[in-house]
Amino acid sequence: MRGETLRTMTAEEFTTSDGTRLRVVDEGPADAPITVVLVHGWTLTKHSWDRVADGLPKAAGTPLRTLRFDLRGHGESDPAQPGSASIRQCADDLAELIAERAPKGPVVLAGHSMGGMTIMAFAEQHPELFARRIAAVALVATSAGGLVTPTLGLPRPVAAVANRGEQAFRKRLAASRGKRLVPQSSWLRPGMRWLLFGRSPEATDVAATADWVAACHPANMAAYRQALADHERHGALAALRSIPTVVLSGLSDRLTPHSHARRIADALPDAKLLIYAGAGHMLPLERADEVTARIAELVTRALR
Repeated sequence: MRGETLRTMTAEEFTTSDGTRLRVVDEGPADAPITVVLVHGWTLTKHSWDRVADGLPKAAGTPLRTLRFDLRGHGESDPAQPGSASIRQCADDLAELIAERAPKGPVVLAGHSMGGMTIMAFAEQHPELFARRIAAVALVATSAGGLVTPTLGLPRPVAAVANRGEQAFRKRLAASRGKRLVPQSSWLRPGMRWLLFGRSPEATDVAATADWVAACHPANMAAYRQALADHERHGALAALRSIPTVVLSGLSDRLTPHSHARRIADALPDAKLLIYAGAGHMLPLERADEVTARIAELVTRALR
């Protein structure tokens, strides 16, 4: 009987082909007709998707399975070894996870920020697997390129100074042997509030985000920031033209402004573009119900 075998919210390990251990949360009936894989953003963790994962079965009105995992160098996963803290490697890890943990049935992918970029790289690097298994995609607060020197919503002269400072700080991080970015996450809260959130965020959301960022592996954080700058995958979007796709953005997103979402949507004429007033970069927290509803719609379409 469908749904008899249930997975709890106990984090499991998935070991990639190069021996990196990734922490995975696998929930829902093992025999569900569809799997949703949720990919988090730079310096965040799988828990940024918790609200969405919790609400999806009810919103979709059907049994489904969700997988969310910590990218290498993030959360409870192993640090990325030198040379492997890249979007390309994250895409390979995603392909391996799908092939082993969800080898049958349609898959809906949802990626937030660097998670969306990972989906683009997955389509680029594994076109056959992507075409055969991926039934729909949600791209949340992400970009297909143009992140070398972000303006962060600042006047250009100020942004130029901020970018030079960030590049110097990145070099220090790259040489760090520490395991955490900072000892106390409370130090990061004002910056996270300004950079990642829109109007009137919940204090608990800002605190949780600061906790995730504070725990990020410093050298990996620096390497991934370079990977964001190198990310240019507008061409990879062609693989999404034949499947249902939704593109979501916050009007007050400083990190990946809504212009990035519009450019993605321009490359995908049939995609649904939604931009949320008052929201920033952290849509899975700030607009959890809306993000859940949009992914649920993709699930429904994929099962028709």
